[in-house]
Amino acid sequence: MIKEWYNSYNVTNQDESLKAKREIIQYITLSGLSRSDFFSKASYYGGTALRMLYGLPRFSEDIDFSLNYSDPNFSLKDYFTYIEKECDMHGLAVDLSVKDKVHPNDVESAFLKDNTEWNIISVQEKNSASIKIKIEIDRNPPLFFETEPKLILRPFSFYINTFKESYLFAGKMHAFLFREWKTRVKGRDWYDLEWYVKRGTPLNLRHLQERAIQSNHLNKDIILNKELLNEIIIDKISKTDIKMALIDIERFIQNPSDLNIWSKQYFYDLANMIKYE
Repeated sequence: MIKEWYNSYNVTNQDESLKAKREIIQYITLSGLSRSDFFSKASYYGGTALRMLYGLPRFSEDIDFSLNYSDPNFSLKDYFTYIEKECDMHGLAVDLSVKDKVHPNDVESAFLKDNTEWNIISVQEKNSASIKIKIEIDRNPPLFFETEPKLILRPFSFYINTFKESYLFAGKMHAFLFREWKTRVKGRDWYDLEWYVKRGTPLNLRHLQERAIQSNHLNKDIILNKELLNEIIIDKISKTDIKMALIDIERFIQNPSDLNIWSKQYFYDLANMIKYE
């Protein structure tokens, strides 16, 4: 089954092979969690969720979750056994560990390291990079969001809980506007923004406001409306080096030439096309 699954990606080089294997492990991780009570407590969101659930045409490295309510005592470690058993059942060998943080915060991070001997694959790989997947969960999530069940068909049929689309868009907009990534630009956020606008997904302003207040990017006395958000977006675009965004996103998509249209003016125009709810 894993061999057929891998071959469905039609990989032609080592980079594509790495992406395919990572995504297979991501799916199996979710299926393992679905055998527990995890999705009664938490919801799936982020770039990997967009790809798996809505067909976002780019690969994603991490797996992101949010608790449905605040619980500072929640630990991903309690669910390692489910992931390990699921991977073992599918012939994969992985190690899981929780990241110890110098400055603890509401987001707990764990790492899944792949130790599998992928001798079933057809692409010849020499000195291939190891696969390491970060799994994160927000234990003190911003509120005012809604979730829904979604069906995933691989490696078997199972349901997971995820944010509804408009709240996923709000989370992505928060990352687009306020993510601090040192001197680099996370082009994946810009790509996802473009994808949401082209898809016509409405953005939930109330949830975005809650996220911005919690991250101290918006005063709690200010009401975030369409006009104010548009000003913030325009300011973000004006201060960003679009070339840096392109450098980041190119390795995650199949046709970088599709992004030749990217420019400040292009994103100004996209900003004016955002729908709200």
